[in-house]
Amino acid sequence: MSFLEKPAPGRLLLDDTVPLTAVIEASQNLQSHTEYIVRVQRGVSSENSCSLYIFLSLQVCGISLPLPPKKLIGNMDREFIAERQRGLQAFLDSITQHPLLSCSLTVKKFLDPNNYSANYTEIALQQVSMFFRSDLKWEVLEPLKDIGWRIRKKYFLIKNKEQPKEMYLLSWVDLGPDKFLSDKDLQSAMKLLTSLSTPYLCPLLFSSTSESSALLIRPFTEKGSLRDHICKVKPRESYLKKYCNPKKSQGLELQHIKLYGRQILEGLKLLHDGGLFYGHLHASNIIVDDGVCRLMDVENGMLGVPSALRPAFTQLRKINTTESIDIFCFGHLLYEMTYGRPPDSVPVDQYADVPYTAVGQGRKNSKSLNPHPLLQVPSRLKEALKSAKESLEKRLQEEQRVLHQHRRLTRAQSHHGSEEERKRRKILARKKSRQSAYENEEDVTVRNNNNSGRSLLLLPSTNTPPCQSVILG
Repeated sequence: MSFLEKPAPGRLLLDDTVPLTAVIEASQNLQSHTEYIVRVQRGVSSENSCSLYIFLSLQVCGISLPLPPKKLIGNMDREFIAERQRGLQAFLDSITQHPLLSCSLTVKKFLDPNNYSANYTEIALQQVSMFFRSDLKWEVLEPLKDIGWRIRKKYFLIKNKEQPKEMYLLSWVDLGPDKFLSDKDLQSAMKLLTSLSTPYLCPLLFSSTSESSALLIRPFTEKGSLRDHICKVKPRESYLKKYCNPKKSQGLELQHIKLYGRQILEGLKLLHDGGLFYGHLHASNIIVDDGVCRLMDVENGMLGVPSALRPAFTQLRKINTTESIDIFCFGHLLYEMTYGRPPDSVPVDQYADVPYTAVGQGRKNSKSLNPHPLLQVPSRLKEALKSAKESLEKRLQEEQRVLHQHRRLTRAQSHHGSEEERKRRKILARKKSRQSAYENEEDVTVRNNNNSGRSLLLLPSTNTPPCQSVILG
């Protein structure tokens, strides 16, 4: 039974991973202050404008975001306004280019209020309340505010009244733009996931989907995710506080990197062999339980939710299939397990020395791994998953094509406007001008010589009309 609301007609499914850029285009002096006009662009196409104020809401992230200092006297001075505008632009660049800050609701709502004006927490509470009225055995313990980076996904800590000592994690999530399964096929896929029992996938105990959203219940562990373990933070804290500037993050021992890496690959192989696609592998989607890594949020791809690493692999045209996405994400994860932080950029050109010294001296895993079973996916669902995977890859490839064309155009415009290119064009123009002047001079000389010879031959007699002399000549 579906208890979730239907989407509004014509509802646009936005990809929240598409980066926003902000450029200060102009400023205007009002009675007591200066206002800066900001052009905001989603991806490489649409535009919006807004005014500027965002700094205080981001202090929780724990990183330095220095705004240019204010000036109480002389703040209308042209040089001061230009200097402050440069500082504000640097501030905007720092928040729009930061992988975590750029995804926060505070930044999105400031830069793109038209698309992020909804109260997602209130929407989630309404949907969750409807669920608990339909199933009385569950009880909400507390909302887990902002433990994840997704704007359209909210978490709640709940318990089963029949098992009061066990805690569970309920998540509500909006469907995303990569949702290509029909409602019927999506329900079949979710039913398949709730029936799986394997050491490599975090069990999904309950799921309910509608045309707009999904509600999911799975076990909750106080140990948190692999990223919580790496950053040495408490899982219930805000993700900005946990991950933006962790003070104690540390890479894993080589022994654990090998063990976890093999377990993660086992989980990926299980999914791929069954025809399921993932694309959401990262340290926050891995639970380490008694020395065994389990993949979490396997349903994200089927729900159409874009990958957290999409902005990174969209830049690389070779990463254009679900298999290559998982390979890319696995490499990204290995880097984070080794160095205790994600890479600053991809591809990685230089690798620092391994930060730990006691390689291979960590606690040994005492629990052996069992061979995983094969996924028994019905043939009809397997075909639907294959078609959805192809549609997902097609959207990615089209986005990469548009981005590639935009890059080429931007490089061409940048090259055309560079100082070196302007000098080259000036030199070329002078050469053409001199060449043209030289050719004109030669042409005049030739015409003068020809006219001189022709005047001797066509000199008319005194009795011949001038027009006849021209005709005869």
